[in-house]
Amino acid sequence: MTDVPTFVTLGCRLNAYETEAMKRLAEDAGAEDVVVVNTCAVTSEAVRKAGQEIRRLRRERPDARLVVTGCAAQVEPERFAAMPEVDVVVGNAEKMQPATWAGLAGGFIGDVEPVQVNDIMSVTETAGHLIDGFGTRSRAYVQVQNGCDHRCTFCIIPFGRGNARSVPAGVVVDQIKRLVDRGFNEVVLTGVDLTSWGCDLPGNPPLGDLVMRILRLVPDLARLRISSIDSIEADPRLMEAIATEPRLMPHLHLSLQHGDNLILKRMKRRHLRDDAIRFCEEARALRPDMTYGADIIAGFPTETEEMFQNSLRLVEECGLTWLHVFPYSPRPGTPAARMPQVRGDRIRDRARRLRAAGESRVGAYLASRVGETHPVLMESPTRGRTPHFAEVDLPDPVAEGSIVTSRITGLSGSVLTGTPVVADAA
Repeated sequence: MTDVPTFVTLGCRLNAYETEAMKRLAEDAGAEDVVVVNTCAVTSEAVRKAGQEIRRLRRERPDARLVVTGCAAQVEPERFAAMPEVDVVVGNAEKMQPATWAGLAGGFIGDVEPVQVNDIMSVTETAGHLIDGFGTRSRAYVQVQNGCDHRCTFCIIPFGRGNARSVPAGVVVDQIKRLVDRGFNEVVLTGVDLTSWGCDLPGNPPLGDLVMRILRLVPDLARLRISSIDSIEADPRLMEAIATEPRLMPHLHLSLQHGDNLILKRMKRRHLRDDAIRFCEEARALRPDMTYGADIIAGFPTETEEMFQNSLRLVEECGLTWLHVFPYSPRPGTPAARMPQVRGDRIRDRARRLRAAGESRVGAYLASRVGETHPVLMESPTRGRTPHFAEVDLPDPVAEGSIVTSRITGLSGSVLTGTPVVADAA
């Protein structure tokens, strides 16, 4: 009996999106007896975990074709090709091509080219049109952009994803219309470098144009979110949307990375700390209830205690709430890996202190919401999220994907509790 395909996704939302596309391509090609690992390359630890997962899956499915793809496969194909558990290594562009999956359908393993990885920098289109989003029953994620033209010194991802490229606005709008017709109340726009959307399209439209176009042409879409953005690239139309469009959710996740100017320069970031603070102030002036998440790296090479303190202060000065803290680990092939490294115990301690600052901010923010009323998008029968991305538990089950107006009654750990508001009878 032929086994069904197994897909394992490691890493980001974009990888998860592309896994959904691969599932459809494999199904259309009839590639049934395959195990696919869609890898991440963001850190050395991510690559190590990919190896662990490959070995585990081979033990579980000894007779299947084991295919490794994703960013780690793109950047280090020879590493995975040398693993005895791996049959085929497929690049990030090749994994989106129907011909790849047709080749994996049937026949013998020896009939398939074992390494199918070409120059990702030569790719000029993205495959965002392959599926109409993915997600839970509550929200759908839509890929609108891929790749990155920037070269931050700690990041290997441009070499796994290639140069920035965009899904045309008309394709995005049509996808979202279909998602709304299927009952989705919230759509999240995703990409590797989302604020670069449009840089390769005729006229170089900015991300704000796409956001405004979606909201104008899909009036029945209840909630639109944008995922991680580079605040220095926020364009006037995006700021206009923040100010005027209530269906654009008041939560932005910012790629800040650090709070010290010298470290930001060594990271080859394009903003300074004052730019980050100014953006947060401006966006909050336009939308007073705006909340921010942020990525911050602890222990970047050459970071002193004083430099680290600037990151800690940035949490308060930007009014950040939801922190994603990354202890720095050197990624071979990046300039930062050749810089003087910070001791591991100091990195771990600084990451712990940053997380503690974030937890304090989250606790204060959630406590301040008690007594307010918010529309809650239900992610499960009893738990959902506010527009600001705070989790809320309701006492009785309701339909997943529905939006329930709820009064916030308390706080349990890091989750708000609420009660649905019943409209007065006419």
